[in-house]
Amino acid sequence: MPSSEYIINFKRNVTDKYTIYNSLFSALPFSGIANVGALLPILLQACIDGYADAKTPMHIVDHFFAQHTNAKDEADKVARLFKFVQYIERQIVLFDAIEDAAFETVNNVEGPGSLKTLISETNFAGKSQILKSKLKKFKVRVVLTAHPTQFYPGSVLGIIHDMNEAIGKNDFHTINAYIQQLGITPFFNKKQPTPLDEAVNLMWYLENILYPSIGNIYNYINREVFDSAYDGENPFIELGFWPGGDRDGNPFVNGPTTLKVADALRSAIVVCYYRDIRKLKRRLTFTGVDTIIAQLEQQLYENVFRPEASKRIKKEELIHELYAARELLMKDHHSLYLNRLDSLIHKVKIFGTHFASLDIRQDSRIHTAVILQIDKELKEKGKPALLPGNYSALTGAEKIEALAKIDTVVDPSEITDTISRDTLESMYAIKTIQKENGEEGCHRYVISNCQGVVNMMEVYALLRLCGWKRETMLIDIVPLFETIDDLDQAETTMDLLYNLPEYNAHLQLRNHHQTIMLGFSDGTKDGGYLQANWSIYTAKENLTAISRKYHIKAKFFDGRGGPPSRGGGKTHKFYSSLGNNIENEEIQLTIQGQTITSNFGTIQSSQYNLEQLLSAGLSNELFADTRIQISQHDRFLMEELGKISHASYQGFKTHPLFLAYMQQFSPLNYYSKSNIASRPAKRGNSGGLRFEDLRAIPFVGSWSQLKQNVPGFFGVGTALQQMKERGLWNDTKAMFRNVLFFRTLIDNSMMSMLKSFFPLTEYVKKDPQFGPVWEIIKAEFDLTSQLVLELADATTLMEDDKPGKASIQMRDKIVLPLLTIQQYALNKLHNEEVDPALKPLYEKLVTRSMFGVINAARNSA
Repeated sequence: MPSSEYIINFKRNVTDKYTIYNSLFSALPFSGIANVGALLPILLQACIDGYADAKTPMHIVDHFFAQHTNAKDEADKVARLFKFVQYIERQIVLFDAIEDAAFETVNNVEGPGSLKTLISETNFAGKSQILKSKLKKFKVRVVLTAHPTQFYPGSVLGIIHDMNEAIGKNDFHTINAYIQQLGITPFFNKKQPTPLDEAVNLMWYLENILYPSIGNIYNYINREVFDSAYDGENPFIELGFWPGGDRDGNPFVNGPTTLKVADALRSAIVVCYYRDIRKLKRRLTFTGVDTIIAQLEQQLYENVFRPEASKRIKKEELIHELYAARELLMKDHHSLYLNRLDSLIHKVKIFGTHFASLDIRQDSRIHTAVILQIDKELKEKGKPALLPGNYSALTGAEKIEALAKIDTVVDPSEITDTISRDTLESMYAIKTIQKENGEEGCHRYVISNCQGVVNMMEVYALLRLCGWKRETMLIDIVPLFETIDDLDQAETTMDLLYNLPEYNAHLQLRNHHQTIMLGFSDGTKDGGYLQANWSIYTAKENLTAISRKYHIKAKFFDGRGGPPSRGGGKTHKFYSSLGNNIENEEIQLTIQGQTITSNFGTIQSSQYNLEQLLSAGLSNELFADTRIQISQHDRFLMEELGKISHASYQGFKTHPLFLAYMQQFSPLNYYSKSNIASRPAKRGNSGGLRFEDLRAIPFVGSWSQLKQNVPGFFGVGTALQQMKERGLWNDTKAMFRNVLFFRTLIDNSMMSMLKSFFPLTEYVKKDPQFGPVWEIIKAEFDLTSQLVLELADATTLMEDDKPGKASIQMRDKIVLPLLTIQQYALNKLHNEEVDPALKPLYEKLVTRSMFGVINAARNSA
C-alpha cells in the first residue's frame, strides 16, 4: 500500500471517528458537562488565534472568561478550568482508543521490519538456513520499568482496551456506554502508589497483551521458519521486570516487597495457564489426553486459589505433562487440535513459572556505604572485621583484593542500619525467588552509577556475605554506565575486571556471558543528545572488542526511555543501524511509562513492535554484507558533531539560570506531587534541587511540558552549522543518506522538534531575568530546524512519516488548552500577590494538567 493511503486511512479511521465520538461527550448526563463541551472548542480556537497573535497564556484565559462566561471571581474561574482539564483528559483517552483500534489500517504491519517481510527477504537471498541458525540463539529482552511516566490507573487502561475493541466493530451503543463510564471514572491516584501497586498495574500488560502477543510470535516463527518442528531452548523473546526490584533512589522498595512481587508474577502466569488449560479442556476430550488435562487443570487451580496449601507446580512438571498429552494426541487421536496444545507448550517454555525476570538495581554509592557500615557494626560487636582498618585509604587495586577475600556470611537481622539490612535482604531474596520460580525468576543485579571495578567487586562481596558460594553464584552482576565519563572509561573497567581471577571464575559459571547496561537517559542529561548517542555507540564497539579479546560474549542492555532524547523514538532503527563491530546476540532494552501503553497497549501494536525489534537484530547480521558500514571519515564527522554539540549543550547547561528557568516556567517542582509513582523525583535528601540529583524523567518531562524539548535537539544545530562553515556540509549530507545510525538520530531529533511549540512561552522573551535564556533555546531550535530540513532535503519536519506526524499534530491540538491552563496556573503561583486560599488549587491545577499532557504525548518522558 502506498504511503499516501496510510494518511488517508488515518483521516478516515482516526481523525473522522474522533470527531464523531468526541461529540458524545457533550451529551453526557452529568453536571456541567454539556456546558464544558460547548465551551471547550471556543477555548481551543482562542488558544490557536491567541498564539498566532503572540498573546500570552494569561491573556488568552482571562479574555476567554471575560468574553464567553459569567465567571464571578477567580475561584469560580479555577473551578471551571478544572472542568476543562477533566474533559480533555477523557478526550485523550478516547483518541488513544480510536488510534489503537485503527492500528492495522494506519501502520504497514506486514511491511518492512515485520517477520513476514524478513522471512521473505531471507528466502529470496538464499539465507533461510542462516536465519534458522541465528534464531536458535538470538533473542529480544523487553524489561518493563516502574519509572513514573504512566498516568493511567488500571481502571482506565481497561476502558481503553474495551473501547478500542468496540470502536473496531463500530459498536456505537457500547462506545457510548464506555464514554459515560469514562465520565465518572477517576483519573488519578489520591495517594502515592506502593511499589507493589505499580507492579500489579503493569501485570495487566503482561497478562492481557504480552502473554498472547509473544506467544503468537513464537508460533509464527515455529511454523514459518522451522516448519512447526522447533524444539530449541531459545524463547526468541523474554520479559524483564523492575517494579519491586529497582531500589535505586526508591526507599519504599525492600526485600519483602521484592518477594511479594515475585509471588504476584508467579500467580499471574499460573492464572494465564489455568485459563488456557480450561479452553483446551473443551477441545481435548479424547481418551487419556482428557485425564492429563483435567489433572493439570486441578493442579493449576490449587496453585491459583490455594497456594499455601498446595505444592507449587514447576515449569518442568508442566512441560512433562503437556508433552505426555501431546504424544497421546499424535499417536491415538490424529493430532487433532495439536496446534492449540503446542501453543500452550510454547508459552510455558517462554514464561516458565516466573512470567518476567525480576532485576535488582541499586546505586553503587549505596553499596560502598553498606560495606563500610556492615564492617563497622561487626567490629562494634567484637566480630572479625570484613575489611582492613585502613580500607578507605587503600588504592583501587588493594580494595579489589580485600573485597575478593571476603568469605563471611552475615545474617541481616544482626545489622541495625536500615539500608544495609535491606541490601542484604534483597540479595537473600534472590535465592528464595530462584528456589520458588526457577533461576529465570531473578538472576541479575544492576549497579547504577557504576564507576569502576571496585563497584563491581563490592556487589560480588555483598553476595558472598549473603551466603552465595563462588561455585554456585547464579547471578549476573551488571554494570550500568551512564555519564559521558563513565562511558569513556567503560572499556578500561571491563578490561581490569576480566583480568581478575575471582571474576573470571564467576564468568565461567555464567557461560562466559557478561551483560553491560548503558544509560541513554542520564547520558543525554549529562552530555547532550548527539554526544550521548555517539558515546554509547562507540562504547559498545570498544566493549565488544575487549570482551571478544577474553572470549566473553557481551550482551548490551539499553536503558531507554520514551522520547528520542532518552533513547526512545524509532528504537528499532537504532538496532538496524549497528555495525559488525557491536555484539548482536541479544537486544535488551527498558520500556517504561506511556511507551508501554503506546507500543504495547494492544496485542496488535505489541506484536508489531516486538517484530520490529526482532527483525532489526536479525537483519543486522543477515544482511550485513549489503549495508554500508560507518567509514573512517564518517567516524571523524560523528566525533566532531558529538564534540561540538557537547560543548554547546554544556555551555547552556552551566548557565546560572538553567535550573531556575525550568523551575519557574515548567512543572518540574510538581512531579513529586503527582502520585503516579512510588519513587521520589530526585536522588538524595538534600533540601534544594541540584542538577546532579535531578532524575532524567522529570528533567526530560519538564522540557516536554514546556513544549521546548531541549534534550532532543540542543547542540545539533550548532554542530551542523560548524560542519557547514568548515566545508564539510556535503560530507555530512552524504553521511545522512548513507549511514542509518546518523539518519535515525536526525529523524528522532525532528520528532522532538515537531513536538515543540514556542508560541506557548513566547511571553518569557520579555522577562528581564529569564528572557535571554528563552532566546538561547529558541535560537538553537530555529537553527537546528533549518539545518536538519536542509540536511534531509525536506520542507517540513517528519515529512517521511505522515501518519506519525498527523498523530502528533492531533494530540498537540487536543492538549493546547491544557498547556495554556498549566502556564496560567504556574504564572499565578509565581505572582507574589496570589491569594493564599487559591494557591493549593493552582498547584493542583498544574499537577492535573501534567497528566493529560504526558498521556497525550505518549513518549514525552
